[in-house]
Amino acid sequence: MKTESIIVYCTCPDELSAKDIAEAVVKEQLCACVNRLPAVMSHYIFKGEYCEDEEMLLIIKTTAAAFESLKTRIEALHPYDVPEIIAAPIVAGNDSYLAWLQASVK
Repeated sequence: MKTESIIVYCTCPDELSAKDIAEAVVKEQLCACVNRLPAVMSHYIFKGEYCEDEEMLLIIKTTAAAFESLKTRIEALHPYDVPEIIAAPIVAGNDSYLAWLQASVK
């Protein structure tokens, strides 16, 4: 359903890139809200090498209909070659909040 609300997760290498992405996607109404969480430790293998990095996590609330535009904008702003951009459905929530979320996204 194209009016479905979703949460998008995106990790960033530093506060500046996280702030720039959050500000852009909110001002462009690609999402209703972004939370920036500092000091997330990420453990992963990339290009065959084990990595352990401190990153910032963006929690982005948007609509399924806006996801492709949001993803494209994050990819354009993000410093990583392969940014983490993953979405999960919001299956339930405060009706008033979800209505505000829907109304806030173009």
